[in-house]
Amino acid sequence: MIVTLTPNPSVDRAITLAALERGEVNRAAEVRVDAGGKGVNVARAITAQGGDAVAVLPVGGPEGHLLEELLTAAGVAHRPVPVAGSARMNISVLEPDGTTTKLNEPGPELSAAEVDALLDATSASARGAAWVVGCGSLPPGAPDSLYSDLIAHARARDARVAIDSSGAPLAEAVEARPDLIKPNHEELCELVGRALPTLGDVQIAAGDLVAVGVRTVVVSLGGDGALLVDATHAIHARASIPAPVSTVGAGDCMLAGLLHGLTRGLPPADALAEGVLWGSAAVTLPGSRVPSPADLRGITVQLSRTPPAGLALGQR
Repeated sequence: MIVTLTPNPSVDRAITLAALERGEVNRAAEVRVDAGGKGVNVARAITAQGGDAVAVLPVGGPEGHLLEELLTAAGVAHRPVPVAGSARMNISVLEPDGTTTKLNEPGPELSAAEVDALLDATSASARGAAWVVGCGSLPPGAPDSLYSDLIAHARARDARVAIDSSGAPLAEAVEARPDLIKPNHEELCELVGRALPTLGDVQIAAGDLVAVGVRTVVVSLGGDGALLVDATHAIHARASIPAPVSTVGAGDCMLAGLLHGLTRGLPPADALAEGVLWGSAAVTLPGSRVPSPADLRGITVQLSRTPPAGLALGQR
């Protein structure tokens, strides 16, 4: 079982337009509403593929009720923690060429008692869990130490811990030495404080983090795939998707597939390939829809155990 904590979940409304015209009336061709937030997306993806996941999240206000309804409708096991503020509504505008414009609300301000309740609920859900996953940005009022505190709670339950966040919360989590982190390219650059223009630069930065105690670093690189680095491996995986539809939640689906593979005992290379397969399938789908088993068909993942160091990133 995989338990996810999403401190700042959202109702995700994806609006498809023929073209976004600023200052004009834009009429939607299609609208999709899903439960969102990184950890929620991880739990949704694992559930859609027949895996076992529980999503822990704060819920409050009308949007919080809608979040619970959407998770129930999707068959996702969840543990809601009541909070005083309303959950946020995030809007993604999708254009035919794959351009995604996101409008994200800040989320409700959490009290210290509400933060403690989230950690306690995650700890209680983690009995017998293979992984506890802390995902996403923090809402107003939550301390930067939330994910490092989560690591301590999970370790007390003998669960491995993965963190997917950014900024100060990720930096503090790294100090607590989680089992796995999954930054994207931009988040890794911010974490190490320098530009990383090539895959070789990313590999060196990830190796430095492994050297200070993070067991596995997995970097999502958009169209350039993903790189996994641990004490004995450096593995690159990528898949070609010629006509992406939406990138919303693709990195979350990649993390879900990776952890699902590791939980099933797959070696790192195969688990990474599964993650890239799930993430690649996600970009072929509208909004923040997660892939079903049928959506994985026809996608080929290329693996390299000698990553091409000179690959310039973001040049696709």
